[in-house]
Amino acid sequence: MSFWDKIQDDLKKNLQEGIEIFKEGSSVFTEKIEELTGEGKKKYHIFNLNMKVQEEFAKLGGAIYDLTVKKSKNPISNMKIKSILAKINKMETQINKLEGKENNKPAQKAVKKRTTKKKAATKKKTAAKTKKS
Repeated sequence: MSFWDKIQDDLKKNLQEGIEIFKEGSSVFTEKIEELTGEGKKKYHIFNLNMKVQEEFAKLGGAIYDLTVKKSKNPISNMKIKSILAKINKMETQINKLEGKENNKPAQKAVKKRTTKKKAATKKKTAAKTKKS
């Protein structure tokens, strides 16, 4: 094998290795682009849902204001209010799902039972009577 043949063989090998590396790099690049595109679409969808939630909150505020002006006793029992709240809850669930949060609602705290003033006064009187006896 002559020197020229050796150089040609080395060039062919290096060219083939370069093509293999390029193919691997382009497939990694393509996967990364697809991943980033998917992430971008997801963030855009979350943004749109947040805008819709904001619109629903504005509707909710307006509807409650209208019911307050009309001197409604319990605006929360109004069907329009319930409908808006249901839409907001549904969109909140969708946003949490897209963000990867399973259950974003805070846990309910245990509520201490408060005694009314009358009950507290009665307990004090009872305690005072038992001490005197």
